[in-house]
Amino acid sequence: MKKIFWLAMVFASICLSALAASVSVQADQSGKGQVALRIKNVENGLLEFKPGAPPGKKKWTLAERMAVHKIPGVSIAVIDENKIDWAKSYGVLKAGSDAVVTPESIFQAASTTKVVTAALVLYFIEKGRLGLDGDVNAYLKSWQVPENDFTKEKKVTLRLLLSHQSGFPATNFPHDEKAGAPTLVQVLKGEFPAQNKPAIVEYLPGSKWQYSNIGYVVLQQILEDVSGKPFTQLAKEIVFEPLGMKSSTMAYPLEAKMRTREAMPHDEKGQAGEPSLPPSALAQGGLLTTPSDLARLTIELMNAYQGRSSRLLSQKTVRQMFHKEADIDPRIFGFPVGQGLGVVLMGQGQDFSFAHPGSNYPGTTCWLVGYPELGKGAVIMANGVNGDMLSLEILPAISNEYGWPPNE
Repeated sequence: MKKIFWLAMVFASICLSALAASVSVQADQSGKGQVALRIKNVENGLLEFKPGAPPGKKKWTLAERMAVHKIPGVSIAVIDENKIDWAKSYGVLKAGSDAVVTPESIFQAASTTKVVTAALVLYFIEKGRLGLDGDVNAYLKSWQVPENDFTKEKKVTLRLLLSHQSGFPATNFPHDEKAGAPTLVQVLKGEFPAQNKPAIVEYLPGSKWQYSNIGYVVLQQILEDVSGKPFTQLAKEIVFEPLGMKSSTMAYPLEAKMRTREAMPHDEKGQAGEPSLPPSALAQGGLLTTPSDLARLTIELMNAYQGRSSRLLSQKTVRQMFHKEADIDPRIFGFPVGQGLGVVLMGQGQDFSFAHPGSNYPGTTCWLVGYPELGKGAVIMANGVNGDMLSLEILPAISNEYGWPPNE
């Protein structure tokens, strides 16, 4: 598991109270006792994580580590045998409130959104409406990738966009709030009221890996131009509704019936802030969901990988999604990591896993991991800026209890 922990820390740097608990156990009566014991072992089996140091030896409770990291609320879903084994939540939606987190509470998925975006792009490729290796300007109507010396030599493709090799810059998406929300095209152009870097290729496409949020915004524009539908609608119709992800949306602010379930972000001191989601750029980090819903997506991808389902994508397409497109420079993470189409890849054979972390300003985090050969995985979402550190302590406890590969 050590590789996964370092991965989360690096991606977090690239991307950006009283304890109450609510639980939903996916097991029959005879198995509930075993699941309850597993939950207890996870809750009481956290080891302190310090970057660059071996894990501590003292076992802590989840409640204790939440207090240390000043995380008001966290929600967990654990996958075993290709189903949700249990989902449980802890703490409150907002510091100082009495609104407890439940398994139905809605968190920002942050960059884990990219898994949904990649699935949407691959869906359209499978339907023959997009091609993985053609010039993306053939699909863009509202805006075009600006030509320069780099694009004259090599064109931007969907494969390169999905695998962070397109040549686009790394940027977040501030805008002048007094001037109103920028359109998606204004974001791509870096044009007022948008205040981000424009989507202009700054190195030869395919020559190196560089994590790029705006590359995924280009994917959003492609999907909208090709389909004639808003990205929010595409995600709902193609992913959320077919997979039963009833608490998932790309639309923000949340509709009234979902708003009472929203987890607020918190800073390093545990003080609540207001969500700061870009109003139009969604494909890179705009998903709001629950761990159980993301677990449903994870299970579907794992089942498709094994040829047991094709509700979203075929086995061939998911295996293409999980095919290594690039070796990420080991100096970035300190160990070998592969880049797939919208996912990060680690291990081989039975130990193979796909993953994606996420971190949104001003303080929400998400982590997704799945082992397709084993039918195991987990999703952890937290409403605090230190949620990555907490996740790095929860994941080993889950791994130890469920026998995940060591990934050393």
